[in-house]
Amino acid sequence: MKNPSTLKKLGAAALIAAGILSAPQAMARDADLTQYPVVFAHGMAGFDDILGYDYWGDDYGTFVLDPCDKLFESNCNGDINDNQRSFVSAVTPFQSSEVRGYQLANNIESYMATSGASRVNIVSHSQGGIDARKAARLLRERKGYRVVETHVSISSPHRGSPAAKYILDYYANSVTETLANYFGDIVYNSGNDAIAGAKQLVYNDYDANDGVTTGLKAFNQKYPSSTSYVANSVSLMTAQDGGNVNPALWLLSELIYDIDGDGYCYDDCNNDGAAGQGDGNPNERDDDGVVGINSQQQGYRMEYAECWGCLDYVWERTNLGYVSDINHPNSTQMTSSAYVINQDHLDVIGVGPDTFDEMEFYAAITDYIADRGN
Repeated sequence: MKNPSTLKKLGAAALIAAGILSAPQAMARDADLTQYPVVFAHGMAGFDDILGYDYWGDDYGTFVLDPCDKLFESNCNGDINDNQRSFVSAVTPFQSSEVRGYQLANNIESYMATSGASRVNIVSHSQGGIDARKAARLLRERKGYRVVETHVSISSPHRGSPAAKYILDYYANSVTETLANYFGDIVYNSGNDAIAGAKQLVYNDYDANDGVTTGLKAFNQKYPSSTSYVANSVSLMTAQDGGNVNPALWLLSELIYDIDGDGYCYDDCNNDGAAGQGDGNPNERDDDGVVGINSQQQGYRMEYAECWGCLDYVWERTNLGYVSDINHPNSTQMTSSAYVINQDHLDVIGVGPDTFDEMEFYAAITDYIADRGN
């Protein structure tokens, strides 16, 4: 007999393939309960919110894993099990992942001490996916066993983002840096360094003369996607084209620079700040306004399927292979648009305008983690 998670996938796929608009009542259910808590790791500029929006919330500011466990509670996620445990980590909004990953590990360790959890799962977005890899290694070294069971990275620039290099090339040591550091100091604490944060997200070492080795190439070698640190590493990838992208991101990616996110080459062969290249056409669906698809996969790629009238689903797609050497995926892993979610970089964390259902999305991720026994 197939296991429950397989049956769920087949059931959802059948409904979607058949074009059925409603599902049997049996399919309308809560996400299964995870064995270990889910820790959320935010991206650059985040804290408990981003741009005035709750970072891990829907468009109305409701936390995506807030269960409806109180009488007459309405601002909650009805797809989450009442006993689901979760923790939202907050690290310095603008900093390198060496710093942020250390802070994330500390936050998780403190949470484990107070909650009694022996292991955790991590759901990350953007730079949070990079931070999580350092945190996982540190936790393994501190605890003497593998702490992180599943790491789901969403829209993460594992091999760099041209946006970061563009900022460094044209806006470093300017009002942009000042405003970013000022904003970070207000919403979090002192210690923000927008230049260090941007240098982290460029693939190669940005400045050979600054006395420190930066960039994702070196970071990925130090903190790989290894089963020694994370039992199960998977990625949810995003991309949109043209006017569908958030207006602010559209202005960046269409009028100022081209992310060029769909091409293969070894390392950063065109010096745009990210491994891989593209064909120079900014109107193709090969990036999410900030990160190209050639940068986003670590571990296995995931597929996300929406299901009207029942819980949405995510599951692993193993046919494209597993990316363990993060710096050097094969050409298919770097260029394929298979299973890429049609959303921009900010839609998936509730920054509108969008029609994306964050509640269903994160419920589906939670259900996936639970079905793995994590």
